Amino acid sequence: MKRILSVMLAALLAAAVFTGCGTSSAPPKNDGGGKVSVVATIFPPYDFTRQIAGDRVDVTMLLPPASESHSFEPTPQDIIKIQNCDVFIYVGGESDEWVNSVLSGMDTSHMKIVTLMDCVEVVEEEIVEGMEGEAEEEPAPGEAEEPEYDEHVWTSPRNAKLIVQKISDTLCEADAPGADAYKANTAAYLAQLDQLDAEFKAVVDGAARRTMVFGDRFPFRYLADAYGLDYFAAFPGCSTETEASAATVKFLIDKVSAEHIPVVFHIELSNEKMADTISEATGAKVLLLHACHNISRDDFLAGKGYLDLMTDNVEALREALN
Repeated sequence: MKRILSVMLAALLAAAVFTGCGTSSAPPKNDGGGKVSVVATIFPPYDFTRQIAGDRVDVTMLLPPASESHSFEPTPQDIIKIQNCDVFIYVGGESDEWVNSVLSGMDTSHMKIVTLMDCVEVVEEEIVEGMEGEAEEEPAPGEAEEPEYDEHVWTSPRNAKLIVQKISDTLCEADAPGADAYKANTAAYLAQLDQLDAEFKAVVDGAARRTMVFGDRFPFRYLADAYGLDYFAAFPGCSTETEASAATVKFLIDKVSAEHIPVVFHIELSNEKMADTISEATGAKVLLLHACHNISRDDFLAGKGYLDLMTDNVEALREALN
């Protein structure tokens, strides 16, 4: 499968180079003559960048709003945007396999690259009781099985601070005349993230329980670790599965009933079917806990940001834990 992916991306890269003939391959630099160009693969670094930089940069998000992040495939136009940008920001996990193939086929000496998973201490995905894992490919003879790390590093505000600081430092290097503005905006935004962190901590510290239940994937490992929360879910965060077995659904129904858990969560852009099934069987309320991996088109057009979505999560968690 990886070989097929590499061949497809090589073809895309060739198409992008061909399509880009007649255009300058040198990206615009902000030496006083133009804005820095930033390309982010997904919503969190896109939003962090616009909070830090305002209108000093041109920032592009490759993943279209309301689309499935784990099955994203770049177009030739996307590859041209990457090739011509000054700063490229991506997650760096297994679902970003396409990024490594694209970058290996182009000259990246002119751009600065930020990998979110290099900004924080990553943890391996775990399969908790009742959760369905995915079938893994057997490693080739003589090869060790590589650990799979949870990619959703931004779901903890404490990690978000580290990522924001790294993006800010990178923008300061790419655009020295704008450094003072970036630093001021970063300080203000980090203060808001500190407040968000304090709100999460206060909710958990005053809660009647510390267990979350998801009728969905679970992309909140870093949030759970940061605040000492337990969880049960149908699938790990990077699973591509959407339909759980009857045994998994029954386990979650029994868990909600036995512990009198008042809320069952789903994540953004989910079909919510599993959460609805658990709710119908237990009376638990269905609520959204937003992983911020992507955003709906309406929320995107309304200008909602990471802080807006995570503040909504504080209130959803308050209800679920009490």
